[in-house]
Amino acid sequence: MITFRTAKPSEAEVLSALALASKAHWDYSTDFMQACKDELSHTSEQLANEDYIYTIAVKSKSIIGFYKLENIHQETILLEALFIDPSFIKQGLGRQLFQHVKQTCAAKGALFIEVQSDPNAEGFYKSVGMTVTGKLQSGSIEGRYLPTLITPTQS
Repeated sequence: MITFRTAKPSEAEVLSALALASKAHWDYSTDFMQACKDELSHTSEQLANEDYIYTIAVKSKSIIGFYKLENIHQETILLEALFIDPSFIKQGLGRQLFQHVKQTCAAKGALFIEVQSDPNAEGFYKSVGMTVTGKLQSGSIEGRYLPTLITPTQS
């Protein structure tokens, strides 16, 4: 059984490692992964900051996935991160996490969820009802553009 709970600041290293492992699932080069390391890292200060919501998925006392929401007091909430332990990819955990994201955002009064996605995850986000709105430059890799997507919190 998978349960969801708020992440603790002491879990920052675990979440950072999980984000890197999840990104590496797509067979990116070592240089690429090194360039993304800062952007994929999460600190205890971020986890303690009330401007973010970090929620983790737990199975048998192990953290198997998480998401991070930003701008949580806005009409549109940013899904800043959604990462899954690679051994759980393609097993429905992403859909469960995304459903939890929608419920959390709706409870905060948001009308929309927006994400800047890895190109490899674009298909997943489309499959859960998100619509591509454009592309933005990657924060880690010069000249790399990432799709942006949006969906209503209520559908």
